[in-house]
Amino acid sequence: MAIQYLFEENVDPAYANQIRRRNPDVVVLAVGELTAPSKGTLDPEILIWCEIHNFILVTNNRRSMPVHLTDHLEQNRHIPGIFILNSKLSIGQNIEELILIYEGAFDDEYQDRIDHLPLP
Repeated sequence: MAIQYLFEENVDPAYANQIRRRNPDVVVLAVGELTAPSKGTLDPEILIWCEIHNFILVTNNRRSMPVHLTDHLEQNRHIPGIFILNSKLSIGQNIEELILIYEGAFDDEYQDRIDHLPLP
């Protein structure tokens, strides 16, 4: 199954918009959009939504997201993955990373993990 990305609400909307422009095949949603979780949804609920709908979460949240993921996994739940954007890279460079991952990922390659961009 192809990778799908959910951008959390604190991520610049330019990310979702530019990925849609660069590669229309990539399914991209942002929190607050019509079929995505609404703005203000708590992180644990977003992880459950990502699990149910098979979306990788893209976030800037380095501080609490590892805690939320640990709690999620301890409840015997799973998530397709979490990518943390690199603030030292430009939006364009982070987007290039996300598109490369989309084009080259194996099924479930990032399941139950947090990965920081760029990937090694």
